[in-house]
Amino acid sequence: MPPATTRFAPSPTGLLHLGHAHAAIFAQRAGGRLLLRLEDIDRSRCRPDYAAAALQDLAWLGLSWEQPVRVQSAHFSEYAAVLAGLQARGLLYPCFCTRAEIAASAGAPHQLPLGPDGALYPGTCRALTPAQRAERQAAGLPYALRLDMAAALRVVPQPLYFDEVGEGLLRCDPAGFGDVVLARKDTPASYHLCVCHDDALQGVTLVTRGVDLKPATHLHRLLQALCGWPAPRYRHHGLLLGPDGRRLAKRDHAPTLRALRDAGRTPAEVRALAGFPDPGD
Repeated sequence: MPPATTRFAPSPTGLLHLGHAHAAIFAQRAGGRLLLRLEDIDRSRCRPDYAAAALQDLAWLGLSWEQPVRVQSAHFSEYAAVLAGLQARGLLYPCFCTRAEIAASAGAPHQLPLGPDGALYPGTCRALTPAQRAERQAAGLPYALRLDMAAALRVVPQPLYFDEVGEGLLRCDPAGFGDVVLARKDTPASYHLCVCHDDALQGVTLVTRGVDLKPATHLHRLLQALCGWPAPRYRHHGLLLGPDGRRLAKRDHAPTLRALRDAGRTPAEVRALAGFPDPGD
C-alpha cells in the first residue's frame, strides 16, 4: 500500500493551541504526504491574522506540508456547484425556519430527538409545495438548504461503511443526522459538504482527526456516495484534556502555541506537551 496522504485542517477562529499541535503532528506521522487546509468558511469568526499565525506556529513547531495551502473561502463557487447539482436531483430543499423557531420546537412538550449535531429538524419546510417555496424565495425570506435525508438514502447503495484504522469496516447510520443543513445565508456551504469535497479534490487517502468528529463520518460517507467521491480511510485520535478533564478548546482559553513560544518553550518541549516527545527525550 502506498504512503497515505493526510491533511491538517484548522479553522482560523483563534490562535492554535496544544490540541491543534497534537492533531497536526498525528496527521504528519500517520501519512507520507501532509496537506494543510484552512477551513475558514465561517466568515463571521475566521480572521486572516489567525490564518497567518497558524502557518507561522506550525512552521515553528517543525511541521512541513505540500504547497499550496487550500483556503476554503476562495472556493465557494465550487461548493455552490455541488449544491446546485444536489438540488437539481431533488435532494435538497429550502428551509425558511429561523433558529429560534427550531429551538422552540425542540423545547416543546414532545421534544425533538437528538442527533450528533443537536436536535433533529422536524421537517417543517420539507412539506412545502414548489409554489410555496417559490413564493417565499421571491419575497426575499432567508433560507438554508437542507439535505432530504430520506431521499438521499433512497439513491445510494445500502448499507454504507467506513474503514477505520484498527477497527475495520464500520456500518454507517447517516439517518441519525436528519435533514442536515448543507448551506445557509451566513455560511454558503457547511463544514460537512466542504470537508468531503476537499478531501476528494486533494486526494486525501487517510483522514486523521479527533474522536469527537467520528460520528460525522456517518454523514460524510453518505455525501461521498451521493457525489461520487472516493472514500478515504479514517483514523480518529484521542483528545488532549486539560486539568479539569475537559478537552482543550479555544473557548476555554487553552494554552496557545504562541503563548508557549513567547514564554520560552522550545518546539521540542511543545511537541512533548502535545503528546509527541522527540526520540531520546
